[in-house]
Amino acid sequence: MILDLFKLDGRVALVTGASRGLGLAMAGALAEAGADIACVSRGGDDAALRERVEGLGRKYFSCRADMARPEDRAGLIDRVVGELGSLEILVNNAGGGTRFPPEEYPQDQWRELVEVHLHAAFDLSQQAARHMLPRGRGKIINIGSVMSFEGGLNISAYAAAKHGIAGLTKSLAVSWSSRGINVNCIAPGYFETTMSNSLKYHPVRGQQILDRIPCGRWGMPEEIGGLCVFLASDAANYMHGSIVEIDGGWLSR
Repeated sequence: MILDLFKLDGRVALVTGASRGLGLAMAGALAEAGADIACVSRGGDDAALRERVEGLGRKYFSCRADMARPEDRAGLIDRVVGELGSLEILVNNAGGGTRFPPEEYPQDQWRELVEVHLHAAFDLSQQAARHMLPRGRGKIINIGSVMSFEGGLNISAYAAAKHGIAGLTKSLAVSWSSRGINVNCIAPGYFETTMSNSLKYHPVRGQQILDRIPCGRWGMPEEIGGLCVFLASDAANYMHGSIVEIDGGWLSR
């Protein structure tokens, strides 16, 4: 049956930045599809996700870690495997953003943002591969952005990091696809989250963005869940190195 290909029963998924926004939505969707969930969050404010996952009868493990700190990431995958027994799915979602004209962009904030978005994704992918490669199977899903394709306005660090995520996805796929690991990337457009509220409700930029989205609205977090489940499932076994937009038509305009 075709729907059986989407089932994630018996699999373990680690989602970074899973306590809110798109990370919370994707982790919840993976649990609904059958996966046990490991949540990584900087603040440890993951009670809503724990309740949702355990309410579905799935196992749940929580790690507090700042993806901007290499020392927090060290041994993280080993901890998850130690607690939940394995790791079949990694979703590199943690992120953030700051906005400055390029000539004024603070170097410390540039380095931190690139560390969170790009360095952490490679670090955790490398750690995960050491468990996945010997088993000959695994799914790594990087979270890019429509800014993996565009420059954006006054977001040079974010755009550079998200372009890097697209390149990293393709490079890892070339290296690992023949060894059983699928590496793909989701590129979201504009979604309604607490992090995006300042932009959505900006008196000028908010309306400009809305006017450019062909479907006429911002996305809702739950609308990304199905795509994440698909890429994590056996239904996507022949997908390697794909950058999949989910943007209301933004990049088509």
